[in-house]
Amino acid sequence: MKSAASAVARGATLQSIAEAAGVHRSTAARALDPAQAHRISPEVVEKVRAEALRQGYRRDAIAASLRTGRSRLVGVVLPDLANPVFAPILDGVGAALAEAGYSMLVADGGTDAARQTAIVEELIARRVDGLVLATARRSDSVLTVCLDAGVPTVLVNRAEDLPRASSVVSDDICGMRLAVEHLVGLGHRRIGHLAGPDGLSTGVLRRQGFEAAMRAAGLDPTAITVARAYSRAEGQAATAALLDAAPGLTAIAASNDLLALGAYLELARRGLSCPHDISIVGHNDMPLVDMIAPPLTTVRIAHAQMGEAAARLLLERLADPDAEICARLMPAQLILRGSTQAVR
Repeated sequence: MKSAASAVARGATLQSIAEAAGVHRSTAARALDPAQAHRISPEVVEKVRAEALRQGYRRDAIAASLRTGRSRLVGVVLPDLANPVFAPILDGVGAALAEAGYSMLVADGGTDAARQTAIVEELIARRVDGLVLATARRSDSVLTVCLDAGVPTVLVNRAEDLPRASSVVSDDICGMRLAVEHLVGLGHRRIGHLAGPDGLSTGVLRRQGFEAAMRAAGLDPTAITVARAYSRAEGQAATAALLDAAPGLTAIAASNDLLALGAYLELARRGLSCPHDISIVGHNDMPLVDMIAPPLTTVRIAHAQMGEAAARLLLERLADPDAEICARLMPAQLILRGSTQAVR
C-alpha cells in the first residue's frame, strides 16, 4: 500500500484519500461531495474529509461538472449591490444553497434591463444550474431570457403581475397597512405616501396597501408622490414634491427605507423636524436604520428567510423541472422606533 507521505509528495488524489481512510474510492467521492455525503455515515465522512484536509486534496469541480452535467453554481442577480437590504437576502440564499452543495455567483445588474440581460446571458454561458433574480419588473424581459434558455429561475423580493416563475416576496399590502394603522392610532389624519417606482411590484402593492388602509380609516388617500427609484436622492425629491402638493401633512409612510431617509433630508432642508413636525415610517428595516437620528420606525421584512425560501424553491425546481409555480408571501412586522409620535 502506498504511504500517505508519498501520496502527499506526488499530489493527493481521490484514490490516495480512499486508501489512507481505508474505504472504497466511490465512498471517498461521496464523502467529499456535499450533495451525496448524507448517503454514508457521519463517521466515515469525517474520516475521509480529515484525510483529504491532511493531504491537501481539492475536488475538481470542473471534472465533476463534466461528469454530471451540473455546475452546482447558481447565479444571483441584484439591482443594487450597495443596498444593505440585499445582504441578508444573500445570506439566506447562500446558506440554503451551501446545505445542498451549491455555490452562488452574485452579480449587480443595476436597474437597466439591457445590462441585466447581458449579465444573465453571461451567467448562463458559464453554465449556472439556476438563477435567483431580485431585479424583476412587473412584466420582466430578463425573466423571458431565462425561461427561453430553459434555466430554472426563481424571483425574490419582487415579482411579476402574471407569474411565470416561482417567487418569494414580502406581504407588501399588509406591511403598508400596518404602517398606516400605526400612524392613525397616533392621531394622524393627514398622511402622505412616498410610493416606489410603478414598474416594480413593491411600488404598486405598497401603494395599494396605503390607499386601502387610508380608505378603511375614512381618510383621504390621494397625497401620493411616486419616486423614480429606491434611493435617498429620489426620496428627497419625492418628499419635496409631496410637501409642496399637500401642505399640512403630519406623517409620511414611505415605500422603502431609502425613500424615508430621503424624506429626512428634505425635512432638514426645510427646517422641519422628525417626528416633531412630521412622523415618518419606512419599509424594509434595512441594516443600520436603528442608528440614525431619530431611529426609523419601519416595516420589517424577513429578508434572510426570504432568501432561504427562494433558494429552496430553486432547489426543488432543479430536482423536478415540472414542479408547480408558486408564490410565497413572507409576513411583515412593524418595528417601532423614534421617527413617529402622536400628532401635535
